[in-house]
Amino acid sequence: MDIASQVALGKYWNKLLDPYSRANNRKAWFQLSTTAVLFIINWALMLWSLGVSYWLTLLLALPAAGLQIRLFIFQHDCGHGSFFGSSRSNNMVGRLIGVLMLTPYSYWRRTHAIHHASSGDLDRRSFGDVETLTVEEYLASGFWKRLGYRLYRNPIVLFVLGPVFQFVLKHRLPFMPRTWKRERASVLWTNVSLLGILVLAFFTIGVDRLLLVQLPITLISGSIGMWLFYVQHQFEDTYWRKTSDWSFHRAGIEGSSLYDLPAVLHWFTGNIGFHHIHHLASRIPNYHLKLCFERVPEVQEVTRLGILESFRCARLHLWDETERRLVSYRHLRTIRTAA
Repeated sequence: MDIASQVALGKYWNKLLDPYSRANNRKAWFQLSTTAVLFIINWALMLWSLGVSYWLTLLLALPAAGLQIRLFIFQHDCGHGSFFGSSRSNNMVGRLIGVLMLTPYSYWRRTHAIHHASSGDLDRRSFGDVETLTVEEYLASGFWKRLGYRLYRNPIVLFVLGPVFQFVLKHRLPFMPRTWKRERASVLWTNVSLLGILVLAFFTIGVDRLLLVQLPITLISGSIGMWLFYVQHQFEDTYWRKTSDWSFHRAGIEGSSLYDLPAVLHWFTGNIGFHHIHHLASRIPNYHLKLCFERVPEVQEVTRLGILESFRCARLHLWDETERRLVSYRHLRTIRTAA
């Protein structure tokens, strides 16, 4: 798409979506305070349940994980500068929630911004994306690269082991470009804060009890969060193009799905299911996404995925540049037969 067309398309979408991009501090503080209180109560109940049955603790971990995902969405909005009207409030709250999420706020904010700026661009597959090879790239790969890719895309690795590696290990290590000084500092300060929490727990409830409560919450929320991110971009008719043919706004509307969840799950996930709107205008806070969807007809014509339907996305692995769709490994047999 040429530059003039992209500029025109950008103006078109900005005109439609700008009215929903204004932060509402009252809504933000209400969301944050009510969710934080519910999370603290749930966490306290889990701590109490350790003396009753750990099965009860694990059962209580389910709503706690949902609340943690909701808190992560608030951090996510803070990273986009959309949750509060003040950048100072956004950064302060984002950093605090980041400690709970084991996520260095500044580092995550930068890598996530890269994801938004290059989502769907085959020439700029980088930070913050689920690794995706084209059919041609996969066929041209050697045995070990194919094996590594298949292991990476395995659901157990992607949705269970991957989140553990990402949040527990990777986010503790300051491996990044040397110029990322603020981001490296955020990793170190997050680690110091986590160490402080462990020391506090040692002198109060006990480190073992802290881990027995928080670990299942982190594991469950991490897996669900990874699934949400995956299914919002990894569906059959998603959008991938070379840079010369890539469009930011087309990537947003065509390369991001509407995850059609029940109302209660939209609440727990902070309306992130309206992901196409978020990619078109990341300054729209979570509490305006549903309203925007209901009032702007242009964002209603998009790939919709229900819960049962979305599970089929886990079987898609490669991007076919010829057919312009995400395909499974079985598709390779069709290619070989045709050849």
